[in-house]
Amino acid sequence: MSVWIAIGVTALGCYAVKLVGLLVPAGALERPLVKRLAALLPVALLAALTAQQTFADGHELAIDARAAGVAAAAVALVLRAPFLLVVAAAVVVTAGVRAVGG
Repeated sequence: MSVWIAIGVTALGCYAVKLVGLLVPAGALERPLVKRLAALLPVALLAALTAQQTFADGHELAIDARAAGVAAAAVALVLRAPFLLVVAAAVVVTAGVRAVGG
């Protein structure tokens, strides 16, 4: 039963956040600081999620094949490769390192 309580609380929380977003006055959203933060926040959150998923294994720091894949993607980005090639490089390197046993 506690799972359903958690689902219900999460659903209500999501609804409340959506409602608060709709109640913000339009003038507040037009400020330069708010616009700058709105543009940078998704990038920061995605970077944090990528770092957490790459270097964390439960409560421990983990350097494994995922780190090699992210490094390969970073190299592809520096070389200005197309997005699909960046993803493919990360996948191939990660799979290769795991196949070798790293």
